[in-house]
Amino acid sequence: LIQDTCIGEKIQKDQLTLHSDNGGPMKGATMLAMLQKLHVAPSFSRPSVSDDNPYSEALFKTTKYCPFYPKHFISIHEARQWVIKFANWYNNTPHSGIKFVTPIERHEGRDFEILAKRKAVYEEAKIKNPQRWNNRKTRNWDWISEVKLNHLKEEENQAKRIAV
Repeated sequence: LIQDTCIGEKIQKDQLTLHSDNGGPMKGATMLAMLQKLHVAPSFSRPSVSDDNPYSEALFKTTKYCPFYPKHFISIHEARQWVIKFANWYNNTPHSGIKFVTPIERHEGRDFEILAKRKAVYEEAKIKNPQRWNNRKTRNWDWISEVKLNHLKEEENQAKRIAV
């Protein structure tokens, strides 16, 4: 699976880190040898720490708060069908962390053009109606290279540490 994914997604040498729990299959010699062959860095949760991967934890919360999350599943088939529906919904819904493009648009590289068009529209609107902007900048539609969870909190905490 990992090899097929790396090939299919054109993962470059030392581009990917695979984070997992401390389970035997993930720490086994065969898995580690495959990761080494693929130049994928292994990463493991600390023992007895359930939330070491904040991106996975955020996805779990998104899953549970999804507008169509069922109270229970009748069968494994129903659960699998729900996950397919959820993944489609998630990947085709604009996300604020990636400037309101969808994960599919980001993955396919279409976000560059979308964000450039948005930036142009805002700049044109500011030129036509400068009083609306009251000497403020327009919304930042610049492409971002990294996606971070709680990046504003991190920046605030860093600013507090510098101020002290």
